[in-house]
Amino acid sequence: MDWQPLVLTFKLALITTLLLLVIAIPIAYWLAHTKSRIKPILETLVSMPLVLPPTVLGFYLLVVFSPANPLGNWLNEHLGIRLIFSFEGLIFASILYSLPFMVHPIQAGFSNLASSLTEASYVLGKSKITTLFKVLLPNIKPSLLTGIVLAFAHTIGEFGVVLMIGGNIPGKTKVASIAIYDEVEALNYDTANWYSLILFAISFIILLMVYVINGGYLKRFWK
Repeated sequence: MDWQPLVLTFKLALITTLLLLVIAIPIAYWLAHTKSRIKPILETLVSMPLVLPPTVLGFYLLVVFSPANPLGNWLNEHLGIRLIFSFEGLIFASILYSLPFMVHPIQAGFSNLASSLTEASYVLGKSKITTLFKVLLPNIKPSLLTGIVLAFAHTIGEFGVVLMIGGNIPGKTKVASIAIYDEVEALNYDTANWYSLILFAISFIILLMVYVINGGYLKRFWK
């Protein structure tokens, strides 16, 4: 069995999750506190990947970033960035497709916090940035953990969007989900089974950790 697709999958999931965490925190914070009229629009855009077929998102990314498209051509000619059929393109597509899985839990965490925490921090002379990182984020650790795990697990299981934007290039864009498809097409069910079993086991362990930690089972166990 070739381990390269699995290594590439977890590399993609790790990078995507880290970037999503940086992107999602300000978005979730704004959505949780704003009263702007455009809030429903932004919430809809963030949530679109939940209902949008991945092939649709992948197709439009393929069209937009194609060298035949002005934007894709400009990125390629002036910045040397080629997002289609590249690992960088997989990262970009994965960020878009996994965005709601990171934003929604963090937004819920911010929304459930008592406003008195923020007010008390401001009264003590703390800035908004300090309040965010020293007061608010430490109080929504379960939400952060949930978002991180869901985004990571969702990225591991991506198929349609990564196939559309990245294709099937060994060592570059051929992730585990695509490798499974290839092995099934070639009637190599044993290899496909091993890929599937590994992904299943890792996904189960990751989700189990979230429920154990967020449910307080570890604290009760050590007591």
